[in-house]
Amino acid sequence: MRDVKNTAGTTAGTATGTTESVAADAAARTAENAVENTTVSAAASIAARTNASITILDSTLRDGAQGEEISFSVNDKLRIVELLDAFGLDYIEAGNPGSNQKDLTFFERAATLELQTAQLCAFGATRRCNTTVEQDENIQSLLAAQTPVVVIFGKSSLLHVNEILKTTPAENLKMISETVSFFKSHGKTVIYDAEHYFDGYFASEQDAQYALSTLEAACQAGADIVTLCDTNGGMLPSQVFEATCVPAEILPAHVPLGIHAHNDSGCAVANSLMALDAGATHVQGTFIGFGERCGNADLTAILPAIKLKMERSCAGDLERLSETASAVAEIANVILPNSKPYVGTSAFAHKAGMHADGVLKNSVSFEHINPTLVGNERHFLVSEVSGRGGVLERVRGFAPELTKETPELAAILERLKELEYAGYQFEAADASFELMAKRVLGTYIPHFSVTFYKTMGEFPAGSDDLPSTATIEIEVDGSTEIAAAKGRGPVHALDNALRKALVVFYPQLNDMQLVDYKVRVLEQKAATAASVRVLIESTDGHSHWTTIGVSDDILEASFIALVDSLEYKLAKDAG
Repeated sequence: MRDVKNTAGTTAGTATGTTESVAADAAARTAENAVENTTVSAAASIAARTNASITILDSTLRDGAQGEEISFSVNDKLRIVELLDAFGLDYIEAGNPGSNQKDLTFFERAATLELQTAQLCAFGATRRCNTTVEQDENIQSLLAAQTPVVVIFGKSSLLHVNEILKTTPAENLKMISETVSFFKSHGKTVIYDAEHYFDGYFASEQDAQYALSTLEAACQAGADIVTLCDTNGGMLPSQVFEATCVPAEILPAHVPLGIHAHNDSGCAVANSLMALDAGATHVQGTFIGFGERCGNADLTAILPAIKLKMERSCAGDLERLSETASAVAEIANVILPNSKPYVGTSAFAHKAGMHADGVLKNSVSFEHINPTLVGNERHFLVSEVSGRGGVLERVRGFAPELTKETPELAAILERLKELEYAGYQFEAADASFELMAKRVLGTYIPHFSVTFYKTMGEFPAGSDDLPSTATIEIEVDGSTEIAAAKGRGPVHALDNALRKALVVFYPQLNDMQLVDYKVRVLEQKAATAASVRVLIESTDGHSHWTTIGVSDDILEASFIALVDSLEYKLAKDAG
């Protein structure tokens, strides 16, 4: 470990050839006193910090909003604030009022919110060099935001001070000190974010000393929390541990240390947890990990790790973790990856027969936690590698009489393997699996049959953008109905025609709509002659279900999935 604590705070003078900076002198005295007054070992100092409760700051609405293809409206931001407050976080960093009109409008409207647990934070930089806090427009916009907490970021790397700010190290320390003091004088809670701290710490011994001096300047000015930022996201866990241990030892014990990690090396979550082991007691991240470049530390992975793995106290109702993650993803218009730890639909999904059998006997055999602890649920995926236990669990809801020994279960498993060999995949097509199993069991009763369909397309499209038409004939209990409809393509037209004919007999289908349509080519080498798999997701406003069709004709594959979707709805309504 680099030994910089005895010289921390002196770099401002040596880097500029002057000792005129009040902030530099204050930082130097802070460092000297911290060392002189230290009567316990570094390990004991860190241990004292790690006994403290951990506070959580969510930056979804600020750092997360800098992610590619992420754009929140003011209403979006207000909805997410309410979600995160209901979840129980400590701080919500909601934007930079000095950077854009949208954030200014948001803070004006957010002032009327009655939050239960969280405190809103406005985010901004230290004052500009060679000016005063009173003259700095960005500083004044932070004050005008009227949030109880302000998050101030400043430079902790000599490279950034010299080449980006184009100022002196001493002036940068004054910028930090005067900005923090200004907001403290206005009664604000101040969180200081030491931008590029880790990069500065590992650049050289002189850089490391200066990086620590910036922290000390913030502490001396009254910062309530000092956060170490891996702004470039390139640190490894061992580096984060080393560079967190030093300030955890020498900074005033009453000032919590924080960690703000980016994920450019794929280590943001690990780095955040390692910082906690090194003495940090404040964690910043975004709720599902999105953010600039490769994203931020993912709080949906960090929070359960803190509570369930490290057995430490922190904010957040874990039983609402999965539903909150899904809601944030929906508002942000991003897909929550199935493989997301703790909150993804695959986090507790079991496909292999041995795994499914083991979980049914004892869940700890293949699950690291109980999924209900994070508001998730266990899934058994049915496929050609499924055993009888996994299939039995999937059919239990509609065929409770089956056991592992009944021949009908073996028949379902055999049919499942045949269809998957042909290209079907029932892991995501729950409705089609249920219909398939009922056909094998002989309990499936079709509600209609299709005797004829035909589609036609035109190019270019007409003025109404409905270039395709479909005609269909169906039969229900001996009665025949013929319908025709237009659509934006042959599948859309066929869906419209099919439902137009069926609503004559089943009016409840008016409440149903197709919400997603996916096509996958199964044999890419066969080009346009390849088989395709079509997945269709449908909803009636109360529930969602997915059906599947496979054929070397994309229209036929789509039609199979469409018919299953409608049949499932009718069967569900029939009880």
